[in-house]
Amino acid sequence: MSISTRPELRGTFGMVASTHWLASAAGMAVLEQGGNAFDAAVAAGFTLQVVEPHLNGPGGDLPALLWPAGREAVVLCAQGTAPRAATIERYRDELGLSLVPGTGPLAAVVPGAFGGWLMLLRDHGTIALRDALRFAIGYAEEGYPVIAQIARGIRNVEALFRDEWTSSAEVYLPVPEPGALHRNRTLAATYRRIVDEAEASSSDRDDQIAAALDAWYRGFVADAFLRFQSEEWMDSSGERHAGLLAEEDLRDWRPTYEPPLAVDYHGLTVLKAGPWSQAPVFLQQLRLLEGFDLASLGHASAEYVHTVTECAKLAFADREAWYGDPDFVDVPMDELLSAAYADDRRKLVGDEAAAELRPGSPDGRSPRLAGAVGEVPVAPGVGEPTRGDTVHLDVVDRFGNMVSATPSGGWLWGAPVIPELGFCLGTRAQMFWLEDGLPSSLEPGKRPRTTLSPTLVGRGGDPYLALGTPGGDQQDQWTLQAFLAHVHFDLDLQAAIDAPSHHTEAFPSSFYPRATRPRHVTVEDRAGEATLDGLRRRGHDVEVAAAWSLGRVTAVGREPGGLLKGGADPRSMQAYAIGR
Repeated sequence: MSISTRPELRGTFGMVASTHWLASAAGMAVLEQGGNAFDAAVAAGFTLQVVEPHLNGPGGDLPALLWPAGREAVVLCAQGTAPRAATIERYRDELGLSLVPGTGPLAAVVPGAFGGWLMLLRDHGTIALRDALRFAIGYAEEGYPVIAQIARGIRNVEALFRDEWTSSAEVYLPVPEPGALHRNRTLAATYRRIVDEAEASSSDRDDQIAAALDAWYRGFVADAFLRFQSEEWMDSSGERHAGLLAEEDLRDWRPTYEPPLAVDYHGLTVLKAGPWSQAPVFLQQLRLLEGFDLASLGHASAEYVHTVTECAKLAFADREAWYGDPDFVDVPMDELLSAAYADDRRKLVGDEAAAELRPGSPDGRSPRLAGAVGEVPVAPGVGEPTRGDTVHLDVVDRFGNMVSATPSGGWLWGAPVIPELGFCLGTRAQMFWLEDGLPSSLEPGKRPRTTLSPTLVGRGGDPYLALGTPGGDQQDQWTLQAFLAHVHFDLDLQAAIDAPSHHTEAFPSSFYPRATRPRHVTVEDRAGEATLDGLRRRGHDVEVAAAWSLGRVTAVGREPGGLLKGGADPRSMQAYAIGR
């Protein structure tokens, strides 16, 4: 009998799963008050900005996959673009940088999350702007309980805040004690002013949303962004730099809708965003794995982990060679996702761990990888993100609407707080390369090849699952582990999430300082010594992780007939699914 840490939730009214219980509760409250899944997602998303400030914030990014009942699924891209002034020459030749810094204003792109949430609310939601923001405003004004991870994250950059980022010190120092209530009244005032100005402009709901967007991208919020970007602040390069965002960057940016990419796998259709994100690696891994009898290998066995890991390496090698904003580069996506291409690539999976990065040659094109990164400075107290610096949410309602979203960026240690607003801008530009001619090379107006990667799964033409996780480069590995456990080993959503996980980092990190770990695989020790020893014999550089440490997956689902289900990862000790 399979034992899970929590039951898989079942019901018919609605399910909300997210990386923080307060966001899940906010989303469920919206459903209870008559809102739909998209209303609930917006309320939960804004709540996550407040209660998980170490993992995301208002100045960050948002990709989401939406499946409105009775309609086609669609991708919402609210990934901000690089400033018009952001050129390789500016960073590399004028500033002397070999990488875009991982922190500070120079790493900022247009903050897209706010625009994305409001477009979702306008086009697919039903509730008023005030109702969508009331939970976030309430927790920012009245306080939210500090989890240990927040206190630990602030403590890691306490000296930086005190000595350099003094505006952040005003919000987050002294370091709050775990369990204590923390308030961000400046952020509450920012959101309250946006709502008040929107309501003063019109009594029409859509007009109010438009006014809120104007306030953010062309009004008082934009003015504060620009004033702050003109100042120089210490960043991860060990030097002080100002930002490059300009009025026209904010004024002209809009979120967009686009069709998802899709791959059929064992009777299911998996939907992902395009190659402006890393999302297609999930689909490429499925194409490779469909040539193996995974169920016969045994879950978390050495052969199973080896096979999944080697396929991941091949997919992520293609990510490095081919993925980028398709508005700027020709990404051979059809060939990369073709069965014939996967059949050819699958032959590279051998009995030993591969040490090299081995991208393929779709359509006969020669791959090109970024050159080796030498030693780069890292300012004291500032480093690359941990594996959890993102949030995630999934919602399904009684009407059959489903949404999966992975907001991130704008975390509290990424850049100094803007004093008038109570939050900082994001640092997604660090995912660009400062080397000419690569698919993800820096260009003005280009989307960085983000790691953010929500997932929808269809069955028989209807929405079946929404799932995802924080985790940077690990997102499309940890989510994949839960999906494979559900599909091949017949585990329910909660048991699949609970199952021992693993991942590899045998490719360049998307985050400053862009390190690579050849032959690397991390495996939770619950997989057992037989698995760990078997992987070592196959030549893997095995990192043994604590029993419950890899992933923060959440998921919801809908069965034929309207039965809903949900689950959330116990590993973070804060993710929860709520439903009835």
